[in-house]
Amino acid sequence: MAPAVIFVAIFTYYPMISGSQMAFRKWNLADLTDTSWVGFDNFTAIFTDPTFFTVLGNTAIWVFASIIPQLLIGFALALWLRRRFRFRGVYQALIFFPWAISGFLIGIVFRWMFNGEFGVINDLLVKIGIVDTPVPWLAKPGTAMFALVVANVWYGVTFFAIMILAALQSVPDELYEAAALDGASKPRVLFQITIPQIATTLALTVLLRVIWIFNFPDIIYAMTGGGPANQTHIVTTWMIETTQRGDYGHASATGLIVVAVLLVFSAFYLLALRERKEVRS
Repeated sequence: MAPAVIFVAIFTYYPMISGSQMAFRKWNLADLTDTSWVGFDNFTAIFTDPTFFTVLGNTAIWVFASIIPQLLIGFALALWLRRRFRFRGVYQALIFFPWAISGFLIGIVFRWMFNGEFGVINDLLVKIGIVDTPVPWLAKPGTAMFALVVANVWYGVTFFAIMILAALQSVPDELYEAAALDGASKPRVLFQITIPQIATTLALTVLLRVIWIFNFPDIIYAMTGGGPANQTHIVTTWMIETTQRGDYGHASATGLIVVAVLLVFSAFYLLALRERKEVRS
């Protein structure tokens, strides 16, 4: 195991520790002659910056506005794909296809689609009479965040469909047969058999997606770059922009804040995972 341990230590843990110590120093590429220890000054600057709370609010909207539609649509698709019908394998391939595409590439595609001048979204809306003039989707804060969430929902639905479909296939058919004999309605079967049987998988999937979406700047960076006026920045894209300005101390402090938040969700994920193992044993 020694080669693997050495490799991980050099290329993972050393950069992580080295980057973390920058959070407590004055580390700016504009002046590398002074990298003195500043303690928690970088964190104080972050928490006293009004932009940080705007970014934090954007992050919350980004996560929860994305996760709920992804869960509901993915659940519906999984229920549909569980049934046996002609060409089911083709439909599965089409639904699972987005997960194989780069998030940044998806962002570029949706940026073209939501373009205020020649985007296909505006073209369709004008033709069917919903709007009279093209909407500058990515130039306004509200519509820009809406466009980002639409792109992320399209991307993330696949993950929920895959995970929930796998869980549904483990539910014994005997339960559904017994429910049919008892004359149970479809809503009752859903809420008293299907959901309880896969509840742990649902919780694990939601927690895992929350962690990923919180730390997923690809689509945002490709579509808006955090604009307009920081109104679509989330914590990770804001951190990237800070790094590009050369303020590594500030960016490293932001990174540690991200790690702290993700550790909380990771703890819940591990607890849910342990509960699942205990139930199975």
